[in-house]
Amino acid sequence: MGDVLDKTGARTDEAAGVISGARERIDALDDRIIGLVQERMAVSAVIQEERIASGGRRVNLSREMEVLGHYREALGKPGTSLAMTLLELCRGRI
Repeated sequence: MGDVLDKTGARTDEAAGVISGARERIDALDDRIIGLVQERMAVSAVIQEERIASGGRRVNLSREMEVLGHYREALGKPGTSLAMTLLELCRGRI
């Protein structure tokens, strides 16, 4: 078995090829996800700046609860953790 098999954990060349291709797709998806998170952070910064400039608070907790609920409904309990991480990235710790 070659290096590809060692890296994939597969026991056949065919499986190693499938795994390698799928991993490339995952890497591409991860790059897109990171880009979307960075875009979300930038949009969130605009919202926070406008809210603060208008005399409001930096964070809108009712909106954050909506976001948490949306992720939980779509992804189950782990979705809540993901949403919390996104919110922290976008607004910092409160």
